Formats: sequence, structure tokens, C-alpha cells
Amino acid sequence: MINILFFAAVRETLNCSQLALELPKDNATLADLKRSLASRQGKWQQVFTDKLLMCAVNEVMVSDDNTPIKTGDTIAFFPPVTGG
Repeated sequence: MINILFFAAVRETLNCSQLALELPKDNATLADLKRSLASRQGKWQQVFTDKLLMCAVNEVMVSDDNTPIKTGDTIAFFPPVTGG
């Protein structure tokens, strides 16, 4: 089981703050998880095909979709941070 957290506009768009899911497959990567979540269609597809989507695995920022994920991990998704 992995824990998935959604923050800010991602949470609002999906109307969901967290999920607990089984890994999409053995030896899964962040890309596998994004594809699995995007397969929910609609807003989920919109969010998880956005190349600007930011992610952290176990509170460490990652930008490589080939990052492995494993049972017990916490994955957080949030929109890019902007400032003025």
C-alpha cells in the first residue's frame, strides 16, 4: 500500500486530499503511478498528464518520473509554486 497526498490546486481539482492504493505493479515507478491515476479519466487525466506537476516521495522532491516507489512510501503531488 502507498499513501498519496494531494495539495493546493491539485487537491481542489480532484476534490480529494489523500488516497491509499496498492502499487500499480511490481517495481513501480512514479511514471507508473501517474499513468494509473490518469487512467481515472476526466480531471484525473488532466492533472496527471500535466508536465508541470510537482511531486515528492517520502518528503523528498523528485523530478525524475523513473523514480522507484515501493510499499509504504508516501507520494505527494502539488502544482508548481509561483511567486511575485
